[in-house]
Amino acid sequence: MKSRIVLGVILAAFLMPSSLFGAQEGKYKYDDFSKPDQCGMCHAGIYQEWRQTLMSKSYTHKWDQVEYFKLALPHSKKLAKVAGVKAGCIACHGPVAFLSGDIPPKPASANTRANEGVSCDICHSITGTTEKVPFNFSFKIQPGKVKNGPRKDAKSPFHSTRFSQFHKSAEFCATCHDEQSPYGPWVKSTYREWKAGPYSKEGVVCQDCHMHKAPGRSAMGGKHRPDVAHHVFQGSHSRTKLAGAVDLALYSSEKEAMPGATLKLKAILFNGKVGHDIPSGSTEERMLWLDVVAMDANGRSYQIPVTPKGFKGEEYTIANSKAVAYQAIGEIMDIKGFKGLKRDGDIPDGDRIFRKPFFDPKGRMTVCQWYTKNNTLVDYRIRPRETKIEHYTWKLPENLPKGRLTIKANLFYAEVPSSIGEFFKLPKTEYGPILVNSARLTVNVK
Repeated sequence: MKSRIVLGVILAAFLMPSSLFGAQEGKYKYDDFSKPDQCGMCHAGIYQEWRQTLMSKSYTHKWDQVEYFKLALPHSKKLAKVAGVKAGCIACHGPVAFLSGDIPPKPASANTRANEGVSCDICHSITGTTEKVPFNFSFKIQPGKVKNGPRKDAKSPFHSTRFSQFHKSAEFCATCHDEQSPYGPWVKSTYREWKAGPYSKEGVVCQDCHMHKAPGRSAMGGKHRPDVAHHVFQGSHSRTKLAGAVDLALYSSEKEAMPGATLKLKAILFNGKVGHDIPSGSTEERMLWLDVVAMDANGRSYQIPVTPKGFKGEEYTIANSKAVAYQAIGEIMDIKGFKGLKRDGDIPDGDRIFRKPFFDPKGRMTVCQWYTKNNTLVDYRIRPRETKIEHYTWKLPENLPKGRLTIKANLFYAEVPSSIGEFFKLPKTEYGPILVNSARLTVNVK
């Protein structure tokens, strides 16, 4: 009997994902971790930067609260296959709570230490990863008096320091920014996208873009350095980071045209600044789309739809106001007669959407990444240094007035579809479109 038990334990160890042997639920206590404001007493500048980022709000962020408490947590109690998300979500969004065994944590309104999000002591207590290619909170962590960081000559009168090459690597970020669903698909793959692209081969890592360096001191009384890393972590939630992230140009086949003539347009988009695909991260909900509109001499507007290319799954990349999705929301929340929400929110019909849709086990498009069984049907995002060309063929109205016809292309980004934002009553700042870039041209109507 004893040998059978031992064999069972060994088999379980091989069957369980090795990432589970990294960060471990309940292994520590809250008191094992310093509070961020304690770190801020000496690292005042860095602390002020951090507290304004989504790292500090990774648990309290409104959409994350809704997604966990209204969807992931109740779903974990209903369906055994996804039971792990009860704790798994918190491992990266509220790691102090996860490591302290506070699962599920209380909502943000209770103001527990889960609200600290990804805090200073979490990142600087990490010692490595259990994985060759990290994912799913596979970080190894050892809280205490020793703080790990990228300096070999760092000194502090309040704690010990240890140089960590891991903190200088992209793999450090990958421990939470790549994720595999219980059904197998990669539902976050930002690290893997970077690794497959040109920047990894050139030695450009996540920290180079998301933690810009400048002269200064990292701590009160610390050594003045030419390359202090700023803890701003700007990403897709930042309007200034998104501005101009994708180059956009618009061209016309003609400079002059008659009413009733056919005008051909070409939009060229180039991802020359983003080191991974755009959008990245939770791409089941994030959207980048190109809206092309013409305005005649009298101020009347005309929506110009993209010309389809005919690739598999393209229907998910062209906005359709009649398309419905996200039906799993109704099942999880026990909403009778729930038929879903508008798949593309309020994006105008015919706009090109750069996205990677996720599908649940019933084949329906979903925003529940943990309930994703397939996301390989179509991936129409823009890869690093990739150029995409979109074509438009527009027959000018016969009654188009003479004069200047202005055609404008706007590239927008949203964290979640507006239909999701409205349904869950999110602040508009969390789902409202952000302008990434724009281009325009004029045609003289004779």
